[in-house]
Amino acid sequence: MLIFLLLQRIRSAVFLQLCTMARKKFQLEYIIRSSPSILYEFVTQPSNLAQWFADYCDAENDIYIFGWNGSYQRAKRIEWEEDEFVKFHWEGSPKEEFFQFRIFKSEISNETILEITDFAEEKDIKEQTFLWDKQVEDLKHAIGA
Repeated sequence: MLIFLLLQRIRSAVFLQLCTMARKKFQLEYIIRSSPSILYEFVTQPSNLAQWFADYCDAENDIYIFGWNGSYQRAKRIEWEEDEFVKFHWEGSPKEEFFQFRIFKSEISNETILEITDFAEEKDIKEQTFLWDKQVEDLKHAIGA
């Protein structure tokens, strides 16, 4: 009986640790040869998001539905400012997590910069970075940059 209780405590502690394992916020910056207003359309409009971010995208009010290979995920647009940024929150993810597209002009080179903020477990950040690199290449192609 003592062993059973000990195992139960260990399982509970491991489960608690897994549930509270914090994902890390990371940011990436990309130079995009586009005006901020055109780029903003590509990070907010469902038809444009479907050209580079997801296989499918639709939106009703602030709820966006993204699809990849027949699997769908919903995100709520929680903050935005035209031509500057849009922030989304995936349904079912921790409330402090989000993904964001921020657009600004470099003060030095006057180039348009897309800053992406996302969350991942530390061990997955490199893989997530490769995924974002690929998606931004698709974005550049869709924009014609």
